[in-house]
Amino acid sequence: MSTSNHTGVSHTVFRLLGIPGLEDQHMWISIPFAISYVIALLGNSLLIFMILTKQTLHGPMYLFLCMLAAADIVLSTSTIPQMLAIFWFNAGEISLDRCITQLFCIYSTFVSESGILLVMAFDRYIAICYPLRYTNILTNSLIGKIAMTIFLRSYGTIVPIIFLLKRLTFCKGNTLPNTGCKHIVLARISCDDIRVNIWYGFFVLMSTLVLDIVLIFVSYVLILRAVFHMPSQDARHKALNTCGSHVCVIVLFYGPAIFTTLTQRFGHHIAPHIHVLLANVSILIAPMVNPIIYGVKTKPIWEQVVHVLCRQQK
Repeated sequence: MSTSNHTGVSHTVFRLLGIPGLEDQHMWISIPFAISYVIALLGNSLLIFMILTKQTLHGPMYLFLCMLAAADIVLSTSTIPQMLAIFWFNAGEISLDRCITQLFCIYSTFVSESGILLVMAFDRYIAICYPLRYTNILTNSLIGKIAMTIFLRSYGTIVPIIFLLKRLTFCKGNTLPNTGCKHIVLARISCDDIRVNIWYGFFVLMSTLVLDIVLIFVSYVLILRAVFHMPSQDARHKALNTCGSHVCVIVLFYGPAIFTTLTQRFGHHIAPHIHVLLANVSILIAPMVNPIIYGVKTKPIWEQVVHVLCRQQK
């Protein structure tokens, strides 16, 4: 699109509509989202508290889980409070800088969480295939370097989006039919050529999430090959059980995200409010369910939770 269509006005304040077409239902829709957000905050905070305060939970797997819980808190907090403000107070006004900050937090945290899930797959591979060398390979120093790499990758790939958006002139309007700021949703109300934005968004998707999914798949192929070569059935069952929680979290993280992406790409006949609802659910479901899965399926964490609860009752 040519820049000659500019009206001379570039909006710096935008209006988030929430869920278009369901404005009269916002109050009812907010209830499950508010409950889910509280569960996500309490569950992940408890998980972080347990891991940091219990010496027995200072192993590599639990440190990665602590990173995942922290990312879940940031991801849900970047989206849900803004959504609830729209639902409860009709507070949909947002500045351009705040809008870009919000989408940066959402995307960078999402990429970070994907990287953490990849590292957790690598952790399970080392634990099952090289159990005697597990602690020697995954030292605290290496874990620190891995964490730094994950966050540098997420910030490094998302920072250019800030500049790609800052260069645009937003002259088609200042209304965003969503509960939060999204890269392409914001770019589409620009009068400039946004092909660079589209292609860079595709590059980020392929170089982070898609690449992580492929590497996680390869990790589990190697894990399964090692498991089925174990002579003892009990050993095979124990090895697979240690991966159960991680596999559930992977499905809950990537599954809704992939489904939402496919519906947005090919479901043009689907009502806009369905797209918005699916996008919000896909962001919130993993932060809410992850601590429940690990709390129930990971025996050391479950034992510590029961111990704390019993001590408080006494």
